Amino acid sequence: MTDIAAMLPRKPFRLTPIILSIALGLLPITVYADSSASRSPQPPDILLGSLFDTVQKAALFTDQKTFADAVPTSDPASIIASWQSQKTQPDFDLKQFVQHHFILPSQGQAYVPPSNQSLRAHIDGLWPVLTRTAKMSGKYDSLLPLPYSYVVPGGRFREVYYWDSYFTMLGLAESGHWDSIKNMVDNFAWELDHYGLIPNGNRSYYLSRSQPPFFSMMVDLLATHEGDKAYRHYLPQLQLEYDYWMQGRDRVKRGHAVNRVVKLDDGTLLNRYWDARDVPRTESWLDDIKTARHVPQDDRAKLYRNLRAGAASGWDFSSRWFAKTNQLTSIRTTQLVPVDLNSLIYHLERVLAKAYKLNDQSDLAKLYTQRANVRRAAINHYLWNDQQGWYADYNWKEKKIHPQLTAATLFPLYMQIAEKNQAKQTAKAVDQQLIKPGGLLTTTLNTGQQWDAPNGWAPLQWIAVKGLDYYHQPQLSKKVGLRFLRNVQVTYDKEHKLVEKYVVEGKKLGGGGGGEYPLQDGFGWTNGVTLMLLDKYCPAQKTCNSAHDIPNAQ
Repeated sequence: MTDIAAMLPRKPFRLTPIILSIALGLLPITVYADSSASRSPQPPDILLGSLFDTVQKAALFTDQKTFADAVPTSDPASIIASWQSQKTQPDFDLKQFVQHHFILPSQGQAYVPPSNQSLRAHIDGLWPVLTRTAKMSGKYDSLLPLPYSYVVPGGRFREVYYWDSYFTMLGLAESGHWDSIKNMVDNFAWELDHYGLIPNGNRSYYLSRSQPPFFSMMVDLLATHEGDKAYRHYLPQLQLEYDYWMQGRDRVKRGHAVNRVVKLDDGTLLNRYWDARDVPRTESWLDDIKTARHVPQDDRAKLYRNLRAGAASGWDFSSRWFAKTNQLTSIRTTQLVPVDLNSLIYHLERVLAKAYKLNDQSDLAKLYTQRANVRRAAINHYLWNDQQGWYADYNWKEKKIHPQLTAATLFPLYMQIAEKNQAKQTAKAVDQQLIKPGGLLTTTLNTGQQWDAPNGWAPLQWIAVKGLDYYHQPQLSKKVGLRFLRNVQVTYDKEHKLVEKYVVEGKKLGGGGGGEYPLQDGFGWTNGVTLMLLDKYCPAQKTCNSAHDIPNAQ
């Protein structure tokens, strides 16, 4: 077997600002089991210890993320000492104490858009509203600094998120904001250089996990504007991204998994979602503790790990990850080889092959082409449900395919992995079970989880539209795209906003529900996908002024 490490170009060690700060003792560090997330700023639950736990359990704020994002006004050790000395006093008020010692995040002034805007004009006007900078952050702030500006989703999400950003970038490209796209790709490249991964979001409490790996798709997008030089420029970071996902491949045994790598009994390497920590999620601390009360003490660390891995998937949460349909406590994310994740890593391998070829490194180009071909064959074998006729996740521990149909089934079409017959069968299943009056359903089960019925999500609509187009299913593709676009437009006509998710089946369409927090407005990836759909289905006038202007999709 080729020794890829020996073939890779050497990179000189750079004393980056984060590494320098750690070396000088200006930033605290924490060590996770996953070395890629080691030597990083500590998350608030570690930094504040029992005080963090006490505040979250007291439910002082309606959103647990509020305190996770709060900034200590002084050394946390001093704050903890003050709390320890004051908490037993008869007149002690925990909320007043927190308000005195922490700067709580604020939503800022509500954005009031101009009246009578078209949907397109409204989205174009939102880009600067959703743009943030974080070149510097406080010593104990959970917000991680980034060198360039970025676009946030909106609402409670005050930081940049990994997989959200690709769909936001599609809209930015359609609006001509290539400078913003470049800034965001450079930010993600910076994170790969400094942390060895692109975290879930730029918060210290997200450094133990990533999200669906869309970085290679971002480079693809930027290359449509900058040309092939983009592949050569980001080659080191594309390699770092791959190394993160494949960390442990050299030591994982057959029938086992290490970090994000799973080795099947025949030696096939595939990937899963994983988080380096096994404690409650910092941003959902109390929710996870309440969930864990329903399982034995000895099983709680495993439950926390699977909840965190579910968050890494971006589908937090869905019956897709559950052993028992309506039981969050049965979550087993780490036990599944997801079809969407492996399709994305296939794309990453293809892009690495292309980048190395452009860089005149033919041996590495050949190596990654081989790896991509092996992964494609494995997806079409292990992640294909031949009995049902669709793609699904593979339970590597039980050595069988998970039978549930979800919108993730379209990722092998989106990445052009599927054989023609597989694509045809998948399209038929999607048409019969997932396409509803308001767009593409996430799953067929209504569990109260936000990544289940009756909700549909913008990124999955675009993946369906593109994937079905690739396999010559224009009518089906159009049905998904136009139904979701009409749903967004009707909701905008009534409420003058775009939201995070939408109800796509039932008598009442519009803003979605379920999950751990209220429906969020904004909204980055909905904005991006909506612009792409407007561009695709309203090409003559470049806009649709109301739902009446959107063509019908039977």
